[in-house]
Amino acid sequence: MSRRGRVTVGVLVGVFVLFTLLGWGIDAYTDYLWFSEVQKTSVFSGVLLTRLVLFVAVGVVMTLIVAGNLYLAYRLRPLLRPHSAEQATLERYRMILAPRLGTWIAVTGLVIGFFAGLSAQSRWSDWMLFRNGEPFGVPDPQFNIDISFYVFEYPWLRYLLGLGFTAVVLSVLGALAVHYIFGGVRLQGVGDRMTVAARAHLTTLVAVFVLLKAVAYVLDRRALLLEKHVSPDLYGAGYTDVNALLPAKEILAYISVVVAIAIIVFSNAVMRNLVWPGVSLALLAISAVAIGGIYPLAVQNFQVKPSLSDKESPYILRSIEATRAAFGLENTDVTQYAARSARPPETLAADTSAQNVRLVDPQLVSQAFTQSQQPRGFYDFGEKLDVDRYTIDGKSQDYVVGAREINDDKLTAQQRNWINRHTVYTHGYGLVAAPANRVCGTGLPYFVSGFLGGGGQGQTDCSEATDLIKAEQPRIYYGEQSTEYVIVGQDDENKNVEFDRPQEQNASSGDVLYTYEGKGGVEIGSFFRRMVFAIKNTESNFLLSDAVNADSRLMYIREPRERVAKVAPFLTIDGDPYPAVVNGRITWILDGYTTAKTYPYAQKINLATETRDELTGTGSFALAKDDVNYMRNSVKATVDAYDGTVTLYEFDEQDPVLKAWNKAFGGDLIVPKSQIPAALAEHFRYPADLFKVQRNLLTKFHVTDARTFFSGDDFWQVPNAPDSPSSGKQPPFYLNVKLPEQEETRFQLTSGVTPANRENMAALISGSYVDGQPRLEVLELPDNTVVPGPVQVHQRMVNNSSVSNQLTLLTRSGQATVLYGNLISLPLADDILYVEPVYVRDSQASTAPLLQKVLVSYGDAGNYVVLADNLTGGLEALAALGKAAPPSTGGTPTTPTTPPSTNQPPGQISAELAQAAADVDKAIEDLRAAQQAGDFAKQGEALKALDEAMARFQAASKPGAAPSTSPSTSPSPSTAASPSGTSGG
Repeated sequence: MSRRGRVTVGVLVGVFVLFTLLGWGIDAYTDYLWFSEVQKTSVFSGVLLTRLVLFVAVGVVMTLIVAGNLYLAYRLRPLLRPHSAEQATLERYRMILAPRLGTWIAVTGLVIGFFAGLSAQSRWSDWMLFRNGEPFGVPDPQFNIDISFYVFEYPWLRYLLGLGFTAVVLSVLGALAVHYIFGGVRLQGVGDRMTVAARAHLTTLVAVFVLLKAVAYVLDRRALLLEKHVSPDLYGAGYTDVNALLPAKEILAYISVVVAIAIIVFSNAVMRNLVWPGVSLALLAISAVAIGGIYPLAVQNFQVKPSLSDKESPYILRSIEATRAAFGLENTDVTQYAARSARPPETLAADTSAQNVRLVDPQLVSQAFTQSQQPRGFYDFGEKLDVDRYTIDGKSQDYVVGAREINDDKLTAQQRNWINRHTVYTHGYGLVAAPANRVCGTGLPYFVSGFLGGGGQGQTDCSEATDLIKAEQPRIYYGEQSTEYVIVGQDDENKNVEFDRPQEQNASSGDVLYTYEGKGGVEIGSFFRRMVFAIKNTESNFLLSDAVNADSRLMYIREPRERVAKVAPFLTIDGDPYPAVVNGRITWILDGYTTAKTYPYAQKINLATETRDELTGTGSFALAKDDVNYMRNSVKATVDAYDGTVTLYEFDEQDPVLKAWNKAFGGDLIVPKSQIPAALAEHFRYPADLFKVQRNLLTKFHVTDARTFFSGDDFWQVPNAPDSPSSGKQPPFYLNVKLPEQEETRFQLTSGVTPANRENMAALISGSYVDGQPRLEVLELPDNTVVPGPVQVHQRMVNNSSVSNQLTLLTRSGQATVLYGNLISLPLADDILYVEPVYVRDSQASTAPLLQKVLVSYGDAGNYVVLADNLTGGLEALAALGKAAPPSTGGTPTTPTTPPSTNQPPGQISAELAQAAADVDKAIEDLRAAQQAGDFAKQGEALKALDEAMARFQAASKPGAAPSTSPSTSPSPSTAASPSGTSGG
């Protein structure tokens, strides 16, 4: 290459390196500014310094080892080499390498060291846990070693062993190449094929490799407790591993030490050749196959398989106990619940838990929240709302809540310029809440908070007059839809540019503007910082726009999950953050999990797989595809929606993993549990993703008897979504109820499970907090009873003869779609109450689903089924059915199966029937007019009028029949009840 070419290449390489270093430097600097904003610089400096130290230390050591062996091989070269064609060919390479051999060796060592350093710096978490590990206080069942060795020390030791193997293998290959090029190893010519010095060098490296193999055998003994070995499909050492593989690994470790010594001795002191060292290596390989492979296989086939259950039972029990301990299942309360297919109790309508059943589906009503509570098209509540509880006027109940945020994707083309996106539309406004068991007459939620204007915006039948859940600071600068960076702050007190909300009296008359007054965001008033962020975001407006001033602050990384994950990179964040009003401020609450992959004998699960259900990806985030076998909800994290403050509260005071991480970052990263504000603790709820993992594990690990577990006869499964089984597993639901054997009403997460490969109900699992401590409870149904599961109940209810006709009418001949909400299974008294809200969405317009009916059943969902306008009417109708049922028939009242004959002469229409038909026509016309006008309130009123008109029409068309076969006391004329056993399920 010419001199000009070399200069050009050098300049290009220099420019590339400069821009790469500049990018890294800017990223590091802006990260430091962000961590300074949240006052968590100990995390930034701790991770950065650890990664740098590991990169340098491992890189230097690897460079010295490899480069040192290459240089040693050169120094041990023979000064005189026999003449041969091979050496003549190699001479040209020696002439090229020899003048700059030091440079070649240094470059080779540095390249290898660089990649080794990159590998090491990615293992910063393993090193920090190794340095700061805390004892678990629990020994493993095989070696009696504390669990902390496996969780904190084993991963780092395994990595060091891998580095050792890599260094030795590269050194052997490199040294062999140098020896060959410089004549220490020859393939042709007279005399020995290898000089004494080359033989000593290479055999020593091989001996070190074999010694490392001995260390690997020792660690392999510990690893047996972490691998899948035990039948059936369990982790940990089984009978063959304990009685054959463990002794084999120990024997092979000793053999490896002997072979390493033999290689050095026979090669350099006794025989001075490679024959016996080769024989030693061959014997080691044969021993590994015979002792480590054939012998355990023989034990498995001839001792274990003929009596597999007996042999594996002790080790199955180890896996059961370890799994229950690793995932917090060891204290699960299991209670036998005898559902007796009883009649609905007469006091059903007065039961507090029954009245508290949630009707408002957080997934289905999101659109209703958006359309009813957003006077601007860019406001959004997300795909799924959240459920929380509040105490108002001394009454605690659950509410469906949503944060009114700005969705950048919904801004118009005119609004999407840089100034509007980043300096005007900066924040959302208000936490909107609606009682979970109440709707207004139109089928919309009944709103009690988050109003932009005065009270309920004129909708007195669908909202309170004033905020019942008042946020003194309702602005939301940090939220789930805050994907863009924003610039806030003004140096002119009289200048407000941020859109705050529409005018209170008239949403179309103008906008209220605002200037941020909090401490959130990074100050970017200086020219240097503006330039830095201009480069980082490739945006010149940071330097050119007048919107950026001396008091400007830049808010970035504004999503709650992302903020917590950056502050606590060692946590797995729950996929469903939720907002709450705490001490007058909107606060995001997130659950953080500490996890591990090396808990001995514990079952390993994939987080993404175990937490996926019907709602994953629609308002709740999917977890990473990490394999773990230890999980604790050790942290409750909060993010202030106004200033972005991130706080990590300790929730599990006994978790050694959290203690290790807190120690690694200075000991003050985590706020002690005793300092959690009481107002915040009131909004803590059992985390959904942890509950899903525990529920899925309990489908097998509720069995604590090894023989029963081996047979698998008592395993359960999570049912699919009742209304759409193909869409995935049924998600758990938050309810504010009192279950059997509980002393008080609790806000708890519940889920039903069914027997494996069957659809009937097996148990109900609930998770809640009692005195600030998590509690898992299982209501297990007896094996000799057959209680229908969620899928069966849904099918029986919708296929019930009297109900299916009503559901068909709701579709209005294809002009509307019927949607089913959460199917709630609630054990009450002697049987299970099932409640499923029925929503109707117009098919010809982009309208929100409206709650029109409630499906309610008791027992097997075949004898007692009610389709009512509201929950109270449904409960009263069920109670009336139970009261009317003769005890001798098992709770099944009888009704006429043949309708009375009509007395109306053919061809004549009564005045009542004609009037009913006219009412139906008018209701349909009103509905169409409301749809065209986009008036959701009038749509709901028209739907209700249509239902009532259809009911009158049916009654008038059968003058000899009663309007309803239900003895329900519900005041609703459209309540459909089935007191007979007729069911399509």
